[in-house]
Amino acid sequence: MTLDAKIPSGPIEQKWDNHRFEMKLVSPANKRKFSVIVVGTGLAGASAAASLAELGYNVEVFCYNDSPRRAHSIAAQGGINAAKNYPNDGDSIRRLFYDTVKGGDYRAREANVYRLAQVSSAIIDQCVAQGVPFAREYGGYLDNRSFGGAQVSRTFYARGQTGQQLLLGAYSAMMRQVGLGMVRFHSRTEMLDIVVVDGACRGVVTRDLVTGKIESWAADAVILATGGYSNVFFLSTNAIACNVTAIYRAYKKGAFFANPCFTQIHPTCIPLSGTHQSKLTLMSESLRNDGRIWVPKAKGDKRPPNEIPEDERDYYLERMYPSYGNLAPRDISSRAAKRVCDEGRGVGPTGYGVYLDFAESIRRLGRAVIEERYGNLFEMYERITGENPYEVPMRIYPAAHYTMGGLWVDYNLMSTVPGLHVLGEANFSDHGANRLGASALMQGLADGYFIIPYTLSHYFATAKPAKVTTDHAEFRRAESEAHERIRKLLALKGKRTVADIHRELGSVMWEYCGMGRNEQGLKKALEIIPTLREEFWNNAIVVGSGDELNPALERAGRVADFLEFAELMCLDALHRNESCGGHFREEYQTEDGEAKRNDEEYAYVAAWEYAGEGKSPILHREPLEFETVKLQTRSYK
Repeated sequence: MTLDAKIPSGPIEQKWDNHRFEMKLVSPANKRKFSVIVVGTGLAGASAAASLAELGYNVEVFCYNDSPRRAHSIAAQGGINAAKNYPNDGDSIRRLFYDTVKGGDYRAREANVYRLAQVSSAIIDQCVAQGVPFAREYGGYLDNRSFGGAQVSRTFYARGQTGQQLLLGAYSAMMRQVGLGMVRFHSRTEMLDIVVVDGACRGVVTRDLVTGKIESWAADAVILATGGYSNVFFLSTNAIACNVTAIYRAYKKGAFFANPCFTQIHPTCIPLSGTHQSKLTLMSESLRNDGRIWVPKAKGDKRPPNEIPEDERDYYLERMYPSYGNLAPRDISSRAAKRVCDEGRGVGPTGYGVYLDFAESIRRLGRAVIEERYGNLFEMYERITGENPYEVPMRIYPAAHYTMGGLWVDYNLMSTVPGLHVLGEANFSDHGANRLGASALMQGLADGYFIIPYTLSHYFATAKPAKVTTDHAEFRRAESEAHERIRKLLALKGKRTVADIHRELGSVMWEYCGMGRNEQGLKKALEIIPTLREEFWNNAIVVGSGDELNPALERAGRVADFLEFAELMCLDALHRNESCGGHFREEYQTEDGEAKRNDEEYAYVAAWEYAGEGKSPILHREPLEFETVKLQTRSYK
């Protein structure tokens, strides 16, 4: 199959405007004839549901939480990027575009990234109109702060709760449409599969998590906005329920999976403290605006941080990357932290931690200013660690966070299965091999508010999907497969808990496919994962029944998908013989330890096609052409 990204012709500045004009429209009266299913109610899903319903489409929304307000978008802390140039410091659409392509280590599609930068300003206007309480300067203007990978201040924020406030705005817009009857909302309902009829996605199969009822739902198009898959590592900054199931099941029904090995490690997380933990806690990248990162210069220096004098501290990011300092991109900052800890200069009980120190900023600005900017984050840190970050430095260490890989989509955000559109973190399209901080919220809302309303109308107007109902044989077959899978999971009566097997999988993935990867380790992982999958199906235990609220059954289904997906992720990492962004192959690095790309052989999107159980997936390549940004070695020094 040839991958057609459907990138419009013309200068990059005009592609989106020309495309919007050239796309076919659906008249207001005819919009009422079309139905759309949206799976996921984070920023991308809620904003898409609200926007499409506002246009007049009939929208069915599914969410496995008890409320859309519990979507993991709520956990985003630091901010959202937009090229408004309020600080008058040299920002522009072109600069945001360039920073994003460079930040992704030249592994993103130029046209998509430029469009993202173009619509970024409209996102801020939309959210202000909804009442999102962005921070403001003394005169009332919206405030901005800096984030990694940029030398301008373009990040709008609401203290350390930006994701929460943006989600409340999108949630309110969606619930308004629920009240008007344009959106039918289903909480505590998990998607188990998509349904493909005559080559097009025409619905989903779901399970009511309270009653266990399995049902089919038909529509003219389906939108997946179900987030990322960092929980394949078991320990990550994601909520425990975050999973790969929706997009992985779509992959098994024909949607290509792009760049699964492109995972992001966030440098600013509270370090692991023991085997009891089931997740890690993010500390916003915004803290790096005023916090300085350092470790002792001497190996094994265990003195309290306030007793180590300045000349015995190594502010290693400021030393290694003087142009960006503590705001170096996430992948670079994470690897630098690992390097100094591996040298024996890490801090804390485990030796895997570095200091994030606010003493200098508190002296310069005063505690009140720091408290106003980051107060809730400082409070959260103190509650978790018992240490007061106003008095002693925070201890941080990298953790699995975001995933740049996802289902392959074209410029219209449609997957290789016609009618199946994929938004936000669930698709691969905008971040390349590394995401810059504050760009996730930007992409989710851009996709939902300003892109899918145009491109979905074009799909309806050109494809003219024939009406189908859940009586179709493909729905019956998909339901039968879902029932059989539930039966198979409930039959597991072994001796190991699902969480224990998931923890072991996460350990394997972190060790061999985490911050550092190499051929030997990836091959080792590919030997272990099938054995662990066999252990799951032979020795896991799932209690309870399928006709009730059963968290054990929910988790078992998700971990079963992780045990398959992990293999695809390692295959992708093994085939890409280069280092780029978050994909750091230890065999491919420069003399000073930086990632070494291979543009001649790997300047492409790796899109994998499911070939059937027990068969190797088929690799398809979408070449990346850089007409506007010149391919060059990424440097932040």
